[in-house]
Amino acid sequence: MSEADCLFCKIVAGEIPAKIVHETDRTLAFRDVNPQAPTHVLVVPKDHYPDAAALAAVDHGLADDVLKAAHAVAEQEGVADSGYRLVFNTGAGAGQTVFHVHVHVLGGRGLTWPPG
Repeated sequence: MSEADCLFCKIVAGEIPAKIVHETDRTLAFRDVNPQAPTHVLVVPKDHYPDAAALAAVDHGLADDVLKAAHAVAEQEGVADSGYRLVFNTGAGAGQTVFHVHVHVLGGRGLTWPPG
């Protein structure tokens, strides 16, 4: 399932280049083009869902696969032990700009609270 005009669907399809750091049968992880931390990777399901709410409605373990992939990225990037943040922006009011669900994996520096 994909959307013809979706940036992340095009990355998944290999139509737009990205720096891929991790891939499973159902997920793809790539570096953010505008990193906000030394480690800033986006993890997306290969199937298109517009946001985290739509992903949560799926009943076949895809959200679990996305979280497992995010943790695998944190381990691979060397931030799992020191700490990392996972961020889902859901909806324009929360800062979501690409409407294909994705989780930001952030680490490698101190992350303050509350976030900006």
